[in-house]
Amino acid sequence: MIIYLVGIGCVGKTNVGKILADKIDFPFYDLDEEVERYYQKPIEKIQNECFSMNGFREKASVVLDSILNQDENSVIAGTPAGLKYSYLQVYKKHKKKKDIISVHLIDSPENILGRMIFFDVDSKPMELVLSDSLKKKYLTEIKRDFNNFKESLERADLQVNIQNIPVEKIPDLIIEALKL
Repeated sequence: MIIYLVGIGCVGKTNVGKILADKIDFPFYDLDEEVERYYQKPIEKIQNECFSMNGFREKASVVLDSILNQDENSVIAGTPAGLKYSYLQVYKKHKKKKDIISVHLIDSPENILGRMIFFDVDSKPMELVLSDSLKKKYLTEIKRDFNNFKESLERADLQVNIQNIPVEKIPDLIIEALKL
């Protein structure tokens, strides 16, 4: 079985995915990290080399295809566009042949804002204290992402609302919902 976590940026796909994979003894893959490893450079530099975000997504979906081609159980932390664009094509291709379950992690924009992590051009985390005006700006961007990805994220096989649930308890919700 492959568990493919999708959701808005900073919703917790990576943290939840790592804990979930550990609990069920599956390998864990963070798609962003795997893209960087595959192309041997940080995400932002790969994006800058592409003509558009769709160009980047096509490159990244090559890596998703490679991960899904493996014959092993796994947990994969995807992207907000994980069930849209070229990612969706790769997902559908593999879902026909394998036991893949997509899980949409849902939280409020305000909670996501509180978990935001910022990275520099080399994908290194940065400390950034947000002013009220920056908080408002990022909250607006998160809400825009909710609208942009809403329809595609609703395609997920399972919707899991994680609002106000401690991160260490979220994998148990997923395990219970999947009846593992």
